[in-house]
Amino acid sequence: MSTRRKFLVVADESPEFQAALRFACRRARSTGGYVALLRVIEPAVFEHWSGVREEIARQQRQEAEASLQQSAEYVQAETGLPPEFLIHEADSTRAALKQVLSEDPDIKIMVLAAAVGGRGPGPLVSAIAKDGVKFGSRKVPITIVPGDLTDDEIADLA
Repeated sequence: MSTRRKFLVVADESPEFQAALRFACRRARSTGGYVALLRVIEPAVFEHWSGVREEIARQQRQEAEASLQQSAEYVQAETGLPPEFLIHEADSTRAALKQVLSEDPDIKIMVLAAAVGGRGPGPLVSAIAKDGVKFGSRKVPITIVPGDLTDDEIADLA
């Protein structure tokens, strides 16, 4: 079992992802931990030709890796450690989180950012608020940061 605290961040295309990532990097650096990035890929649905389905899945995985690589450079610069990439195929982010958190006891904290503007807190934050924070057999602390925190505010808080 690892002695380092792993901070899990859901890497998606939302504007608030960057705030969650910056906060997680700052916390990881200040506590001697490291960052894991979860990217969820929806299953490729193409019934007729398995070769086409496999090609779509391969392309989705390549795109996910390329997207994570951009964030990895930032994580490496901020924490001094490369992030761990977790790419999971699942019907929903919540399903992927349940699987990842059940399988990886080194994940100690999940960092999410709330949506900004009039969109509400975001679907994942809303689901957690409604259904609770138990994922599978584990209860994992969740840090929810405002999605519009500035770098200075993050530095002050983390």
